[in-house]
Amino acid sequence: MTVLAVTVWLGAKATIIQTELKAANALIPTLKSEIKANNALQAAETVDTLVKHTKSARDAADDPVWKAAAVLPWLGPNLQAVSEASISADDVARLGAAPLVGTFQSLDWKSLAPTADGMNLAALQSAAPQVQAAAHAVRESTRRLNSIETNNLLPQVSEPLFEARSGLASLQEDLDTAADVARLAPSMLGAEKPKRYLLLMQNNAESRATGGIPGAVAVLHVDKGQLKLEAQTSAAALGAFTPPVAIGAEEQVIYSARVGKFMQDVNLTPDFATTAETAKAMWEKRYGEPLDGVVSLDPIALSFILEATGPVPLTDPGLLQIANDLPTQLTSRNVVQTLLSDAYAKINEPKLQDVYFAEAAKEIFGALSSGQTDPKRLMEALAKGVEDRRILLWSGSPEEQDTIGRYKVGGRVSGPVISPAEFGVYFNDGTGAKMDYWMKRSVQIVKDCTRDGYREVDVRVTSTNTAPADAALTLPAYVTGAGIFGVPAGTVQTNIVAYGPVQSHIDTVLKDGDKIPFAAQTHNQRAVGTSTVQLAPGQSMVLEFKFGHIVQLSEPKIVVTPTTQPVKDVIQPANLSACE
Repeated sequence: MTVLAVTVWLGAKATIIQTELKAANALIPTLKSEIKANNALQAAETVDTLVKHTKSARDAADDPVWKAAAVLPWLGPNLQAVSEASISADDVARLGAAPLVGTFQSLDWKSLAPTADGMNLAALQSAAPQVQAAAHAVRESTRRLNSIETNNLLPQVSEPLFEARSGLASLQEDLDTAADVARLAPSMLGAEKPKRYLLLMQNNAESRATGGIPGAVAVLHVDKGQLKLEAQTSAAALGAFTPPVAIGAEEQVIYSARVGKFMQDVNLTPDFATTAETAKAMWEKRYGEPLDGVVSLDPIALSFILEATGPVPLTDPGLLQIANDLPTQLTSRNVVQTLLSDAYAKINEPKLQDVYFAEAAKEIFGALSSGQTDPKRLMEALAKGVEDRRILLWSGSPEEQDTIGRYKVGGRVSGPVISPAEFGVYFNDGTGAKMDYWMKRSVQIVKDCTRDGYREVDVRVTSTNTAPADAALTLPAYVTGAGIFGVPAGTVQTNIVAYGPVQSHIDTVLKDGDKIPFAAQTHNQRAVGTSTVQLAPGQSMVLEFKFGHIVQLSEPKIVVTPTTQPVKDVIQPANLSACE
């Protein structure tokens, strides 16, 4: 072949490869949507089309002339990169997407929803090897693409390569998650033997770093996917632990020994692994009953679950007797206000308030296990709860916990789950009351500059007490605290704890624009600053935490305590001031 003929031939093959890979890439969002919508038949058709496109691209790159030209000094690396992209795309389609969709088709999703008889965990166990193989195929393809040197590639080659890397990274993350769930879920749901988890029901009306005070606790018994609440009690019933359960030295300095002394304070720390280990130790020490792990959720997470179960009637006679003038059924719309506000107005005795909270959760779990739950909506509800950090999980098995700790559901403040430039803002009530129902907060980054080779980031926290002006007179004493802990009734006191990235410093804290003293510490190499605010009804206050010596260059990310507000309303888009 002449040089002209070779050039034309290579151009034609390049056009085929580009066209086919672009068509394949365009199908990925469609495939994801079909899987999310539980449309197995359409997903199978889409993946068949996807494989046809990637095969055509791979065949074109396997052409003898193309392969011969790939060894040339200047053009060769570009052709090799295109070949690798074609091979990787075809491997992902054939070895990743196709088997995954086949497994998806074979699963009876309704059988995976909880029922009175449990779940069909055998199907999930059978699917696990296929899902793990698919994840491995994508992981290997990602590794192959990432190994390609891009500095000397033509823009027409490097730009699509970067897009492919980004797309594969996202797909790899999704598949790794699916593989881990398929591997861990059967065992943790009691496929081989029953499991017992301590359930912490967090009450956001009295804030703690991971959400709210765990006023009500119970043991969740899980056997072959069958869920049952046992041994319900209040956190206060466990009493004080003397000496306190030991926690890490850094956390003890920041949050005090109260974390290990009272069940109500185990989540003053935002690190759920510490919370869970401490709560487990307390329960086992007090009652002598071994536990396999700890689960935590709040009333907002319950509202998500109620979207899947539908309204839950409150049928227990004892509960109805306690629940004076409260709703006789809980729905996704009324459960938060009922549990975090109305229950305190209608039930005078604090112990009975805890009983009502626990019994309401029991009724919801009963509905969840009734077999009437919409499985798709349940999956969405649980995913939303995990995304907002309202559902947290810890396992006493080191192997299981090692995997859980890599995801949001683990609630860690250090390790691989933490973004490089992550900032955390956590709220701990200092009122000793249930006034956080009335608090509105927002968190945003207001400065992101570089000076002397280091990054400087300012995080602004705005807090407003929206309680009525006469809260001290019109709200129950149990809600306001009645000044028992030195905070005037109706006023809210909050300890605000801000975390910076690893190796950063916290230089200054401003309150409404003025410098104030603050406590500066470190936790797992992250800078930590703590300041206390006290707000009367109608009052607002702005704190700015100024972090410096930041070496991470990635996009900043904010994590906050889940409150009664939607998380999206608390975390505001950055509003950056000019750099000096």
